[in-house]
Amino acid sequence: MSEHTTEGRQQASNRITLIGAFANIILTSVQIILGIIGHSQALIADGLHTLSDLITDVLVLVAVKHGAQAADDDHPYGHSRYETAATVLLGIILIAVAFGIGYRALQRLLTLGNLVTPSSYTLIAAAASIVVKESLYRYTIRVARRHRSAILEANAWHHRSDAISSVIVLIGIAGSLAGWRWLDPAAALAVALMIVHIGWRLGQNAMKELVDTGLDPEEIAALRATIHGVDGVHSIHSLRTRRMGGKILVDVHLQVDGMISVSEGHLISETVRSRLLRQNDSILDVLVHIDPENDEVFSPAVGLPLRGELLPRLQQAFESIPQAAQIRRLTLHYLGGKIVVDLLLPLTTLDSTVDRDALQQQFTQAVADLHDVEAVHTYFE
Repeated sequence: MSEHTTEGRQQASNRITLIGAFANIILTSVQIILGIIGHSQALIADGLHTLSDLITDVLVLVAVKHGAQAADDDHPYGHSRYETAATVLLGIILIAVAFGIGYRALQRLLTLGNLVTPSSYTLIAAAASIVVKESLYRYTIRVARRHRSAILEANAWHHRSDAISSVIVLIGIAGSLAGWRWLDPAAALAVALMIVHIGWRLGQNAMKELVDTGLDPEEIAALRATIHGVDGVHSIHSLRTRRMGGKILVDVHLQVDGMISVSEGHLISETVRSRLLRQNDSILDVLVHIDPENDEVFSPAVGLPLRGELLPRLQQAFESIPQAAQIRRLTLHYLGGKIVVDLLLPLTTLDSTVDRDALQQQFTQAVADLHDVEAVHTYFE
């Protein structure tokens, strides 16, 4: 089983998340207990930050489990946005934790006279936290990037935020031990501000995905270049993109020669689709719409009669032409708000009494009263 399959992605995500959860349980216990005993507000704040990791670890496990489910009738594109929604919730949790830490830190800064200098062993706890959290970040971010998991990347940055906050805590405790007692609550406040920033960034990026924000201009330009490189594509007049759980969905309208066959137009669309999928393995699906003319502003063919409605009118118009009974194929082209009719007849239709130009003139005159029909072209084989 490849590690890049859905099942392999889920197993890797579960494994790294469970490792992180185990480490967070130990760290939370050590930080909060030693922070209380050692009188370090910064270390307690760091412990609460780590405790929020435990909550998000559970959130990640649930999101990965549901997000890995295959597509079904209710979710034809899969369930990847469970992870995206969980990332938004993770950002909210981070911001809420940060406000709690910041409020407590501000209270202590306003009552410096009552502060107690932290114990020296709180430095050891802060240093140990830096090592553990940075290790978890490096491990988790590798797995997240390998499997293109937004929720795992969010969790990885949560680990990194813990590591950075522990550095700030280490500085705050050291400064407080050196006589600057205000550094400990100041460090806690700095941690809170940093958590707010990370929570906001994660939540904002996830919300962009939930509201179908398109790719960056550079990525769009690369897609356009690939599409324009396909023979038969005249222009691109609509290109839309969106993300879904680390994957990309693309839909595009392409203008091609309006007189080519349906099969050639289909081949052009499939070529565009396959090249885009090969260009970027993050692309989940590409929907290509082939247009015979630019209908970006309006669709001139809308309202014209379909074959089933037009054919009886053409048959009635051709009643006075004996050769019409020999028509082998009738092709309709809907272009510029009008219909062009191509007629294919056998060569035997032409004889000494009827030549090509004369027969063409008869068919042209026959449709003169059909206002939807712009022209009739006759071909022989």
